[in-house]
Amino acid sequence: MKKVVLMGNPNVGKSVFFSRLTGANVITSNYPGTTVDFSKGRLCRGKDGHEIIDAPGTYSLEPSNRAEEVAFELLEGADLVINVADATNLERNLYLTLQILERKKPVILALNMWDEAGHVGISINRERLETELGIPVVPTIALSGEGFHELMQRIGDACPSETIRPMNEEERWIRIGEIVKNVQQITHRHHTLRDWLSEASIRPLTGFPIAIGVMLAAFWCVSIIGESLIDYVFDPLFAMYTPVAMSLSAWLGPGFLHDLLIGTLIDGQIDYVQSMGLLTTGIYVPFAMVLPYIVAFYTVLAVFEDSGYLPRLATLTDTIFHRFGMHGFGIIPVFLSLGCNVTGILATRNLETKKQRFIAAALLAISVPCMAKNAMVFGILGPYGAEYVMLVFATLFLVFIISGLILNRLIKGDSPEICLEIPPYRRPDPATVLKKTLMRIRWFLQEAIPFLFLGVLIINVLYTIGFVEWLGGVFAPVIQGWFGLPAEATTALLVGFLRKDLAVGMLLPLGMSPMQLVIATTLLTIYFPCVGTFSIMFRELGARDMIKATAFMAAMALLVGGTMRLLLLGL
Repeated sequence: MKKVVLMGNPNVGKSVFFSRLTGANVITSNYPGTTVDFSKGRLCRGKDGHEIIDAPGTYSLEPSNRAEEVAFELLEGADLVINVADATNLERNLYLTLQILERKKPVILALNMWDEAGHVGISINRERLETELGIPVVPTIALSGEGFHELMQRIGDACPSETIRPMNEEERWIRIGEIVKNVQQITHRHHTLRDWLSEASIRPLTGFPIAIGVMLAAFWCVSIIGESLIDYVFDPLFAMYTPVAMSLSAWLGPGFLHDLLIGTLIDGQIDYVQSMGLLTTGIYVPFAMVLPYIVAFYTVLAVFEDSGYLPRLATLTDTIFHRFGMHGFGIIPVFLSLGCNVTGILATRNLETKKQRFIAAALLAISVPCMAKNAMVFGILGPYGAEYVMLVFATLFLVFIISGLILNRLIKGDSPEICLEIPPYRRPDPATVLKKTLMRIRWFLQEAIPFLFLGVLIINVLYTIGFVEWLGGVFAPVIQGWFGLPAEATTALLVGFLRKDLAVGMLLPLGMSPMQLVIATTLLTIYFPCVGTFSIMFRELGARDMIKATAFMAAMALLVGGTMRLLLLGL
């Protein structure tokens, strides 16, 4: 089976292209020895089968980060390369094309977004381009599938170039200029509404109001979709499951096994938030409280990715993030972390330097609540009024800014400038959005839920042997004296290391005041990430930097918790 690698710059429509070629049979994997994801699927062409690999986007074969190194290594193992280029930006895309051709691999060039090139007044003589490059060239429109029939017919014609020789950087750019001059013509066109919106969304005066509006709309959509799934799908399903669970409770009777599987009955009934059993809270929290918001968030994220808005958001926030030791790309892990901190931490690998990756990971763990935590915060504080919810998020926002400024001064290293292409706005392909969402949900079910089950199991065992009670007694003076919380809250804060959403749920029966709940939920975000995020941070940062990040989190938790106690509760 031939190994076909899709190579191209970021934001050239490669994910939609890949989706068209492979259909639904897609596997997302980590490249060996790294945490860099790439996708692979299968394409059947007649009697021949091809393994299609979607390499991470790269601007050149001289990598500046680990993702681009993986792209280069995947190219080295390719039997055939489909180079996906943006027809609206031929000059910039040809740099990677020439580098690939210099490797003497069989290549076919797909000029994607051919329709957009026509809309902006760009005309490309593809026959002349074939002659210049010495390889087949096929115009494609991945969104509609136009050109893919011809691509499949000509994939067997892919060949090493006989016209491109190895060059240095200066010679390469000279050659690109000659090619573009010979094959491309540009005619004048008037600005459209899309052009105006594209420019307005990256200018600070108009861009920040647009960004605020977009974020509010995004979270409104997430809230509506998530709550609808809970009310009309998951809660009715668990209402049907409750008689089964109650029958199992009666059959088991009191004892260790009952506490492990069913948990504690509240007023003689199962309370899916508080019972803490493996077959009650253990399945209700991930499936009925967390999964609905995960589905909604990843759907919105896929729309943002494919529409071209995220690069604009990165450009808009570049100056701000430089003050925190990063550049505009730092907003991407932040946005991803609002769905799940683990995916946000993984996204930090696209930042170039060790300093940037450390600061980004530490800030995400300290002050960016995931969707599960957001849902719990709204659920606990929402009944008391929106001002309490806003107080938590305002505190976390302030912690993010202060921590970023401190870490930028404390951590040594470089913070290079951003190098980012801003693609035109595009209409997201529903099939691709659905595929991305399903792939990420599958990842959540495979990676996150086992930690939740493990957390519930460990909590019950520790409760049974009395360890949690003993540990709570050790830390109770700090919790009561410094943070102003009841001693019973110690258990919830300790459980937060295993699963923060469970810990927040454990605060409900303690009868705390709204201000105490504000302090407790804020501390749950700051003092430690959940065990899943912790393990990913350890893998990304290494033991030494993980210890540094942990010490910083503990110090910030003590400082913020004590300050909030003084401001909100008094002495």
